[in-house]
Amino acid sequence: MLLRQVIGNVFRRLRRERGITLRELAEQAQVSVPYLSEIERGRKEPSSEILAAICRALDLELADLLHEVQYDLATVARTALPIRLQTAAIQVHESQSVRVSSSGPAAYSTTAQAFALVA
Repeated sequence: MLLRQVIGNVFRRLRRERGITLRELAEQAQVSVPYLSEIERGRKEPSSEILAAICRALDLELADLLHEVQYDLATVARTALPIRLQTAAIQVHESQSVRVSSSGPAAYSTTAQAFALVA
């Protein structure tokens, strides 16, 4: 997930929690409604001046915005981690040996071993 998407999600969530419409927030922050909409959808990366203006309009400190963004990023990172196997629970079982031979000029004979992993 991109940083601009997380910032947009935070702005949208906080705006809705405060019961402010997109149009009202855009007017208070002095940005256009379409531009604010693009920011909330994570399609535009706002400058620091625009971030400050939106924060002021939401009565939000920049540090608080960054704290919310950090929390959301950490949450996304935890849910996106791959599942890890508990290697201590995996056992190796050896199956029967099988005799493999070949015919022809370079004939050879050997024993192959097969293993199975059991979780």
